[in-house]
Amino acid sequence: MDHTFQVDLRGVVDLLSHHLYGSPRVYVRELLQNAVDAITARRATEPDAPALIRVEPPELTGDGTLRVHDTGIGLTEAQVHELLATIGRSSKRDDLGFSRHEFLGQFGIGLLSCFLVADEIRVLTRHGDQPTVRWTGHSDGRYAVELAAPGEERGEPGTTVTLVPRRDAEQWYATPTVTELARLFGSLLPVTVRVGDVVTTAGPPPWPTEPGAPVDRAGLIRYARETLGFDPFDVLPLSVPEAGLTGVAFVLPEPVNPAARTGHRVYLKRMLLTEHADGLLPDWAFFAHCVVDASELRPTASREALYEDTLLTAVREALGDQVRGWLVRLAKHDPRRLAEFLQVHHLGVKALALHDDEMLRLVDQWWPMDTNVGTLTLAEFRARHGLIRYAASLDEFRQLAAVAAAQDLAVVNGGYTYDTELIERLPTIDRSVLIERLESSDLTTRFDTLDPQVELALRPFLAAAQRSLERTGCEVVIRAYDPVSLPALYLISRSAAFNDQLASSRDRADELWGGVLDALAASTPPDRPQLVLNHRNPLVRRVTTLTDPQLVGLAVEALYGQALLLGHHPIRAADAALLNSSFLGLLGRAVPGQE
Repeated sequence: MDHTFQVDLRGVVDLLSHHLYGSPRVYVRELLQNAVDAITARRATEPDAPALIRVEPPELTGDGTLRVHDTGIGLTEAQVHELLATIGRSSKRDDLGFSRHEFLGQFGIGLLSCFLVADEIRVLTRHGDQPTVRWTGHSDGRYAVELAAPGEERGEPGTTVTLVPRRDAEQWYATPTVTELARLFGSLLPVTVRVGDVVTTAGPPPWPTEPGAPVDRAGLIRYARETLGFDPFDVLPLSVPEAGLTGVAFVLPEPVNPAARTGHRVYLKRMLLTEHADGLLPDWAFFAHCVVDASELRPTASREALYEDTLLTAVREALGDQVRGWLVRLAKHDPRRLAEFLQVHHLGVKALALHDDEMLRLVDQWWPMDTNVGTLTLAEFRARHGLIRYAASLDEFRQLAAVAAAQDLAVVNGGYTYDTELIERLPTIDRSVLIERLESSDLTTRFDTLDPQVELALRPFLAAAQRSLERTGCEVVIRAYDPVSLPALYLISRSAAFNDQLASSRDRADELWGGVLDALAASTPPDRPQLVLNHRNPLVRRVTTLTDPQLVGLAVEALYGQALLLGHHPIRAADAALLNSSFLGLLGRAVPGQE
């Protein structure tokens, strides 16, 4: 035997209030939506029918209720029984003889949402020349349908919805609140909406809605200032015909965090869906704030977000292409303006260039990068120096840039966000581009070796110096190089850095992982960092003449600590202790005397 589900309307209202809708304020949107759909249905057969929605807050009704009047198609008594009393059944189906595509509503729960702020809903509705029907619904699930009493009849087709407030929802009925919400949700509706004597509709959208229509840039900038609260850097009209989408992208005038996604303002058939739509643009286009109206995109059940489907994916790609095209046009026709944009939003452009060849060419030609020979674009750097030699991190660049410049090695700083990845991607769009990551060996091969006799004479000093730094795992060598003012340089190759990290991890690991790291270390060829003393530096030459082994050790330890600090290398606990002891030792030697 089959049974019919029993619906607890109070439970359904609680579900809507706490899990479907973000706020009770949506009741105004749902009332406007139902009214606009009713007007749309009537005007399909009566094109000259009036298109007016009147909202009367309690201040005007005088009895504490809120009323919404429309000039729509109205409902017959049979339709009232069928559509208003069946939860989940949409009144915008083909029952009225029209395609759902023509209407804003999609889920048939609009009127039910009014129970978020009302204990009782009364509907007076008239269809054509038929009698006015009265429907009264209560939040506990009871409802009654009857013909309107004498004096209650509507004089023309349409519907009046009356809400009797819940005791905890009176604030949602205040005239300023209702006016603000009507303007927020319905300012672009193609009908006239009045709250009392205030018209809250503002006419058509301020952006072009037809192909080839002129763009009122001044009007759009004014709209952004008044609606969004900023003066945009630029304005980009948007259009995706397959989604019935028109709108505008406002380029933000200030840098924003790429990880903080920009919420977009989205209208569906000119009714506001949300002010915080996510996923309308690709992630890389975080520098643009969109305001769009669409007829084909699908909302979620709450009508407060966009439903993720293949059409939304296609729209996202199409809008991304239009933003990218704007950047390309700037590069071709207004390089100065592009440079201004890049100063503000270079992270977004570089993020796009990671997978977009056209944007990579734009970055190559226009984005100035930090180098040890000045600020240059990659294209300018190649034109001057041929090979793009780059440091892959900010620390590497700080450690080696000045010394590399003294050896006539031009180096690009690839340590900023995305820069190394972009440099390494350049050969994929131009096979003639040569790139090379800077290594410490690139410098040491350019240092001058000493005269054999001088080198032979320095062997005792080097042996003493090596003994003093043996515990650091560093090899001491002496070369002649520029700049003369630099006494010592600490160089560590990638393999040496890896070995150093391996040893540090081994000291902290337990027995099991220690064995794994020991095996890995055994398979890695040894490569020690170097402290390269500069024989051209007068201080170093004086240190090499010292005969006191203890003083030699203190001096070399001090030079080691200074090289770490000047090169922005990490200071380990052992390095800090060595630097401290060398400083105190030299100070003790400089200030002789008894305790």
